[in-house]
Amino acid sequence: MSVPPRQVRAHYTAGTVTVYQAYPPEIAEAALAAGRFVPPFRRGRMTWIKPSFRWMMYRSGWATKPGQERVLAVEMTRPGLEWALGRACLSGYEPRWHTDRADWARRLRGSDVRVQWDPERSLRLAPLPYRSLQLGLSGAAADRYVDEWLVGLTDVTARAREIRALLDAGDDDGAAAALPPERPYPLSPALAAAVGADTD
Repeated sequence: MSVPPRQVRAHYTAGTVTVYQAYPPEIAEAALAAGRFVPPFRRGRMTWIKPSFRWMMYRSGWATKPGQERVLAVEMTRPGLEWALGRACLSGYEPRWHTDRADWARRLRGSDVRVQWDPERSLRLAPLPYRSLQLGLSGAAADRYVDEWLVGLTDVTARAREIRALLDAGDDDGAAAALPPERPYPLSPALAAAVGADTD
């Protein structure tokens, strides 16, 4: 079965969804010790969350890029994610989703949530013909993420490096089996329209 061009895929339960972020050790260690994001994490900056583990591995180079050496799995509430999705604005103007450029610019100015759709990645991080969601949170959305929506933090850096080692050894099946399970995330028509997702 083919994958829609834009589909949100994630690991989720009845009440939570897992997203990924990569940080330098000093931010990751402080967050893990506190069980929440605390300084030197800066909530004044836009924080990008990614439901796709493979896209996070592409972005962080399997937790090797400077400033992204530690990968955190962030368990957050589904109502929180859906609140953010419902208030999101695409990072770029798209005629399919906006009346005109002025309409898009107005939405962009009024939103604390940005959406980007980037090519999903294969196990070996090659681009795939469908896309993966990134969600940028700032302002009130970032505050809610840190203060209300976060349920738990897990360091998955070792898992990332284990999968990379399996790939380096030529064990693609073993690497695939070690990936976190992800499946299509159910979106209402209104949420799909808000983020520019395909519903079929």
